Formats: sequence, C-alpha cells, structure tokens
Amino acid sequence: MWLFVVVLVIALMIPITAILLDSPLGRSIARRLEGQRDGPGADVRELQRRVEVLETDLEDVTRSLTGMREEIQFVQRLLEDPNKQKPS
Repeated sequence: MWLFVVVLVIALMIPITAILLDSPLGRSIARRLEGQRDGPGADVRELQRRVEVLETDLEDVTRSLTGMREEIQFVQRLLEDPNKQKPS
C-alpha cells in the first residue's frame, strides 16, 4: 500500500513541478540561479509588449462602442412615435 502511495505522489509531482517551472515565478528563479539579471532592454521590450496589448484592447473597445452606438440608434428609431409621419 505504501508503495502505491509513493508512486502516486511521484506521479503527481511531475506535472506540478513542470507547471511551476514554466510559470513566471519559475523563470525568475531560473534567471537568478543562472546569474542573469534583467537589463534595461528587457524593460523596454516588456513596455513595448504592454503597449501593443493596450492598443489592441483599445481597438476592440472602439469597435464595440461603435456597434453599441448603432444599436442604440436602431432602438431609438424603433421607439419613435409610430404615428409621426416621416417627411417625404
């Protein structure tokens, strides 16, 4: 029975270890162990990546806002007084 428990614990530790090592925390620890420190270039690359993500998000929000404006105009036209005659 104990052998089964040991094998099960080892089998479960393998994927947990892989997940932890692939995480940002694991990468940070690996860089420290290797003696590599993030230089100013890494900060610039990270900022560029974040700006690109923000620009993409802004474009998505703009498209969504445009769609909502069109929907609101459509609903307003539906809710207008049906007895009102449109000028011809």
